[in-house]
Amino acid sequence: MTVRSIRQPWPHVSTRSGTGAPAILEAVSREKKTSSRLGRPPATDSADTRRTILDVARAAFADRGFEVTTNREIATEAGITPAALYHYFPSKLDLFVAVHHDTRERVLARFNDAIDDVLGFVPRLEAILDESHRMNTEDPSLARFLGAVRVDVARHPEFEMALQVDQAALDAFFRSIVDHGVDTGEIDRTRRALVLSFVATTLTGLTTGQSASDRQHALAVEAIKAAVRGDLVARLPQT
Repeated sequence: MTVRSIRQPWPHVSTRSGTGAPAILEAVSREKKTSSRLGRPPATDSADTRRTILDVARAAFADRGFEVTTNREIATEAGITPAALYHYFPSKLDLFVAVHHDTRERVLARFNDAIDDVLGFVPRLEAILDESHRMNTEDPSLARFLGAVRVDVARHPEFEMALQVDQAALDAFFRSIVDHGVDTGEIDRTRRALVLSFVATTLTGLTTGQSASDRQHALAVEAIKAAVRGDLVARLPQT
């Protein structure tokens, strides 16, 4: 059974006066009253432009971090004016949160597609590991951005409040993988928490860490597979 990623309304966090917790709470409160207060360009161009902005912003945040990156730089690289950028995202934090949401959704969608019609904990985990390597090879900015998010959250703990919906969806996905293993009998129910910690830590590391090379990432994936199968290292005879 495939567990699809959890889709929830996403708060556009606007913090022109700052990035502190009060500003975030005010923005979330406003979002409950209205989905948008800004105009939007025509539908087709709007969707394409928004996609371009998200891709450009992800690479910028990944390379330079939240604090250094400016909306003007992102607008220039996206081929639009700063004023046009504000039609889509009222503030830099709005954009940062939207990029995080979009990136997490893309990762979860790829993971879900990878395990579609795959039965068994080990086969599913191996399929996800392979997919993580494909994503790392196809678009390294995904891992770079998610890795940069950890640094930015450490500098701005209040950001975690705005990103918690995406983390909840990811945690739910990890639990679904492990619970499937419990249901198939591959995982002892008493060791569920142990296996869940292993899966969450491993997959988080592979999707938020940038390897020195594709080969190094591929070797890490194969090592994890071997560890799960129990043949990574030989057991020494007991004396």
